Amino acid sequence: MHQALRSRTVFRPAAGAPAAPGPRPHPQHVRSLIDADALRVLHRAARVLLADLPDLTDRLVAALQEQEPAYRAAVTSDPAATWQEVHRSLRHSVSSLIDPRGSRDAARRCSWKIGATRAEQGLPLDALLHAFRLGGSLVWQGLIEETCRTAPEDVRLLVHIATDVWNFVDEHCSLVADAYRQVERQLAWRRENRLRVLAGALLDGASRIADLPETAQALDLPEEGRYVVVAVTAGCPSDGAGARAAHGRGRRVYWHTGVEVDYGIVLLGEGESEGGSGGPDAVPPPLPSPLPSAALPASAAPSSAALSAAVPSAAGSARVGVGTAVSGLAAVGDARRLADIALDMCPRAGGTVRLTEHLPAALVVSAPDLGTALVERVLGPLSGLEPADEAVLLDTLATWLACDGSAQRAGERLYCHRNTVLNRLRRYEQLTGRSLSRPADLVEISLALTARGLRTR
Repeated sequence: MHQALRSRTVFRPAAGAPAAPGPRPHPQHVRSLIDADALRVLHRAARVLLADLPDLTDRLVAALQEQEPAYRAAVTSDPAATWQEVHRSLRHSVSSLIDPRGSRDAARRCSWKIGATRAEQGLPLDALLHAFRLGGSLVWQGLIEETCRTAPEDVRLLVHIATDVWNFVDEHCSLVADAYRQVERQLAWRRENRLRVLAGALLDGASRIADLPETAQALDLPEEGRYVVVAVTAGCPSDGAGARAAHGRGRRVYWHTGVEVDYGIVLLGEGESEGGSGGPDAVPPPLPSPLPSAALPASAAPSSAALSAAVPSAAGSARVGVGTAVSGLAAVGDARRLADIALDMCPRAGGTVRLTEHLPAALVVSAPDLGTALVERVLGPLSGLEPADEAVLLDTLATWLACDGSAQRAGERLYCHRNTVLNRLRRYEQLTGRSLSRPADLVEISLALTARGLRTR
């Protein structure tokens, strides 16, 4: 039986997994040539801003509440923490204007931490970048206002350092975005692996009752409901994708990707069966049965309508097994095992098998040792014949069963007279000691033919 939890991704840090967040080194920026007077004006105004930092923080928090809806909720839920975050960021930013070399690393660490923390909290990245640009605008405006107040004639000198100020803002916006995206990838990676663990345990029948509410929420499926599991394997990705799309169309389904087999947990609608009845969203009609013709009654042969309605799920190399319906997520493990049985009945060339349409075959597949024993008991006496002679008797027997016991119709299919069919059937009875008019013998013969067909396909 296939293990549902085997997959391309495991729930542990692996090669290629996001590393722990931390600031990435940036190349050192060379300050543009600024004359001593411009630096003097900048440092003088920046010291005043640093001394009046609480007021600057209040102004930025108020601007965020007014202009950025995402921050409005953050300020409302935890105003003290938001104020401290803004205050800390402004302090590092203004200090970097006064002492770039001494304050640069601390400012970078502060911005990285803010980006990582806000990613964990789910604040939108656009809102976070907007907040940093608002802060940059407010600092620049404060530098101009302070210079206008104390030395209006020096305002023109600030033009020489404008590029450096805004380069600083851009650098920290990039730093924040890097931290945010790295943590976001790490969180998504963890969520995906947690989801895979929950779904894998559900399909393996190892899910704890206490985990069912979390599993239902993670998979976006109700705890109560009727489910069927679809098992898909294919030789090429496009065939597998087509099969998944066909069996998931129009319904709620979660696909669990494995190394060998993909499993779809399909929620059935009210009155819908795994066989495809129940309205326009029902499971697509089955493809022509992949089981050997000798193991099938005439009623199982596909009609021309069924052929034309064949779904893409079995195109190419795709093999699809559809189990029977179960009640509730807690029984999905049983549904997965039934889907595996149906998948094992699919021919290697591709096809779709719905378990409800092949229950006798499913019985012998579920107990292969018993199926082998039944073949030996019921058909074993024919093994002493010439291979061609044995094949003729088995083909005649299977065709007669497929024709509902009509020697006339069997003869038409085999291109021989009905009496030839009857003579062959009597010969089988003589060789095996079984009677085709005895219901118990007919059941054993039918199952034995099914088991033999599955074993030799």
